[in-house]
Amino acid sequence: MEVEKLALKYALINAIEHGGKANPKAVIGKILGENPELRKRAREIVPIVNKIVDEVNTLSVEEQKKKLEEIYPEYFMESTRKEKEEKKRLPPLPKAEKGKVVTRFAPNPDGAFHLGNARAAILSYEYAKMYSGKFILRFDDTDPKVKRPEPIFYDMIIEDLEWLGIKPDEIVYASDRLEIYYKYAEELIKMGKAYVCTCPPDEFRKLRDQGIACPHRNEPVEVQLERWKKMLSGEYREGEAVVRIKTDLNHPNPAVRDWPALRIVDEPNHPRTGNKYRVWPLYNFASAIDDHELGVTHIFRGQEHSENETRQRYIYEYFGWEYPVTVHHGRLSIEGVILSKSKTRKGIEEGKYLGWDDPRLGTIRALRRRGILPEAIRELILEVGLKKSDATVSWDNLAAINRKLVDPIANRYFFVADPIPLYIEEAKEFEAKIPLHPDHPERGYRVLKFEPGKPIFVSKDDLNLLKPGGFIRLKDLFNVEILEVGDNIRARFHSYEYEIARKNKWKMIHWVPEGKECEVIIPEGEELVIRKGLLEKGANVKVGEIVQFERFGFVRIDKIENNRVIAIYAHK
Repeated sequence: MEVEKLALKYALINAIEHGGKANPKAVIGKILGENPELRKRAREIVPIVNKIVDEVNTLSVEEQKKKLEEIYPEYFMESTRKEKEEKKRLPPLPKAEKGKVVTRFAPNPDGAFHLGNARAAILSYEYAKMYSGKFILRFDDTDPKVKRPEPIFYDMIIEDLEWLGIKPDEIVYASDRLEIYYKYAEELIKMGKAYVCTCPPDEFRKLRDQGIACPHRNEPVEVQLERWKKMLSGEYREGEAVVRIKTDLNHPNPAVRDWPALRIVDEPNHPRTGNKYRVWPLYNFASAIDDHELGVTHIFRGQEHSENETRQRYIYEYFGWEYPVTVHHGRLSIEGVILSKSKTRKGIEEGKYLGWDDPRLGTIRALRRRGILPEAIRELILEVGLKKSDATVSWDNLAAINRKLVDPIANRYFFVADPIPLYIEEAKEFEAKIPLHPDHPERGYRVLKFEPGKPIFVSKDDLNLLKPGGFIRLKDLFNVEILEVGDNIRARFHSYEYEIARKNKWKMIHWVPEGKECEVIIPEGEELVIRKGLLEKGANVKVGEIVQFERFGFVRIDKIENNRVIAIYAHK
């Protein structure tokens, strides 16, 4: 970062923190303290800082804040860190005792889980940790018909949770527990709190909507148990019988009236149990039983699922159980990013998306592939917290959090998109020694070599800065005068000193002398834009590494094939 930018940044910060007046000595101390390599230039830095401090001190505090927001928005995250830490501290849970809190995350393994699901997972895990309790991963895999579980997604979900820093204390598969559900179903039938309905679905729906009891509802328990045995033995086929929980037939929500608890699925071909079972519990029945059996004390669920609690409470009331404390939260989504599993699956099947980790998607795998760190997702979730209202965040929100985390760790390289050769006359051989990270010279340097007679390459994106008779600064190299612009660009060496370019306000562009092939995949809404170009030949990048292509943005290295680098764009 140039001295002027550093000086302006620290002068504004110092002014804002001291009533609108910056102290030049404090600013100089900050610059040299955090950038020790500049100490040898201290004499030339002093007048630059003095001038900038004088300019900053003429601004009002509001103008200073506005200017700092433009050039360094991260400050306002840092300056309110204490306030934000308070916000990130989750509020206390009602009826929570140290060592006795048990939470669960219950995904259906019918697809990769996404940012919206991650909210419940992270909140459940964080609260279990907060109270030294237990966090259970419960696979809700008892729908072999509509939302069929698939083996690959069990593994994906576990991997994604581990990447997010979440390690379950126990993993439970609902499909392994069908005998338990059968036991409780039979008990409810014997208690007269459930019955086997053989009405055609349309006929039952008409009765239900009118608040009229199904003709099977009040038949003797012995008859109900006989029908239940027929369901288990295979005498009834799919769609011919269903177990219903008795509820209030006048409940304002018709969906709550005698809701279905178990149904028949012929030839389920379940990935874990095959065709061993043909009677399968629906979500609300299996979930209610397991929450009790597993000792769950607190449930975190989306506001849109609040009606589930109404249904499940009937079971808890019949058995005399205490219902877990339920914390409802709104939906979480990212502007312009698909989170729906059904839409994602459809897009993959149609060839619209490349897979569950397509960088246009909002799955955890896609965000990871794009270069978003798990800490950024966690921070975003904790910032949003337990709001009951739906929350839509922009990609910029997530990018700002991620940028703060990756900026200190990402090495810098030059990537020239759509390269154009630039020939420079009257220039001598020169090696540019550039730190891998401007704030961490201890990490080492990269060397770019200019050789007379050979072209260097600049980006087509910078053509608008290259005008015959104009001057530019080639970053970390030297200043040149532009002579001719066309398919090839001609220029003449002018001077080495950066200070000359600064005083004359010449624009600065990046370059490479020669490079390895590189493609950057940029997600733009529903499209993937591919920028081809050259990456520094000596760039020692590794698959999975997040780096910054200077003046381009942060990227994650996705593949390296035959010395060709493929990266995915994260954000500026």
